[in-house]
Amino acid sequence: MTEQAQEADTTVEKVWTVPNILSFLRLAGVPLFLWLVLGPKEDGWAFIVLGIAGLTDYLDGQIARRMGQISTLGKLLDPFADRLYILAVLVGLTIRDIIPLWLVVIILARDAMMLIQILILRRFGYGPLPVHFLGKAATFALLYAFPLLLLGDGDGVLALLANVFGWAFAIWGTALYWWGGILYGVQTRTLLRAHAIDREVTP
Repeated sequence: MTEQAQEADTTVEKVWTVPNILSFLRLAGVPLFLWLVLGPKEDGWAFIVLGIAGLTDYLDGQIARRMGQISTLGKLLDPFADRLYILAVLVGLTIRDIIPLWLVVIILARDAMMLIQILILRRFGYGPLPVHFLGKAATFALLYAFPLLLLGDGDGVLALLANVFGWAFAIWGTALYWWGGILYGVQTRTLLRAHAIDREVTP
């Protein structure tokens, strides 16, 4: 058995690792955030929940690499938790009129494009492409933009500064989000072209 095959076997079996537990905790915070924002409107606590989500998003990747706890589940769970958090925040902040609808449409259109690419890859027997640095940087920017925009929904100098920096993160994060999506599209096209060539060469 090759070294790569042995690594694949060990990663499949890893479920209850520290990074995966952090991802599960991040998922558990999604309904809590929505309740805080849309129910009692406890923006301070909602801000803390989002801050913890951003921190755990950073930590789970670092821990997975440094402790050798990269798992097949983690590769799926981490981006799923990120997407769900972004969706929940978009819904909550749009209902509260903190962010405009056009920003929601732009971000969700990118996710729809990614979903189509995943379905196409699955049709040809491939799994999702690995998450690259650009995609993580975009997610990081968005996960920090939304708490700042939430904090900026008020009066005073602190709210003004939070709103300015929040929109800076949101604009850069959205641009990187789409840039990463386009790169995924290029990778998907390259992979499928190589797949077609292999089929032509293989008798």
